[in-house]
Amino acid sequence: MLCLSFILLALVAGTSLGAAIPQDALKQSCSLSKYQFLVPHELEAVQKMKEHFEDIMLLSGHKCNIRLFHRKWSTPELSVPDRVMLVEAELDLAIAVLRLPAAPRLAELRQQPLAFLTQAREDLRGCVAREAPSHHPSGKLRHWLQRLQTAKETETAGCLEASAILHLFQVLNDLRCAALRVQCT
Repeated sequence: MLCLSFILLALVAGTSLGAAIPQDALKQSCSLSKYQFLVPHELEAVQKMKEHFEDIMLLSGHKCNIRLFHRKWSTPELSVPDRVMLVEAELDLAIAVLRLPAAPRLAELRQQPLAFLTQAREDLRGCVAREAPSHHPSGKLRHWLQRLQTAKETETAGCLEASAILHLFQVLNDLRCAALRVQCT
């Protein structure tokens, strides 16, 4: 009972403080901390969608050889601004393919991950605008961004979709790394 009272008090206090602090003041800070540890129901939604997509891919026999997410470097090797730029580009791709027309069941399974990824991208864009508006990507990231652009221009929508969905957990790990900032190793 004491625990429940404490939780209710924390919720009321949080709501009151949220109303007392102007929204513009909240928007001024760049905090990606909510992405350091992703909520289990978000991860489960991504997993269900990915599994359903994999089943569809197996049945269709569709093969793609896009290796966009296979890199010779890891995200922690990048600077913090590069990590944010990387995740923003990955999220742009993931969101674009999740908005593609799909079979009814897959379209339904896409809704929650799409909403989550869209919110994460907006949060990242706010950080880029405030913290590193004129940051130039490192050579590693610049090369990967060029590969991404080439893939967007040359690969089929189906192959881009497959690559993005099958690597969504890598994107989420990159998001977590960007949120951890210098603590990501």
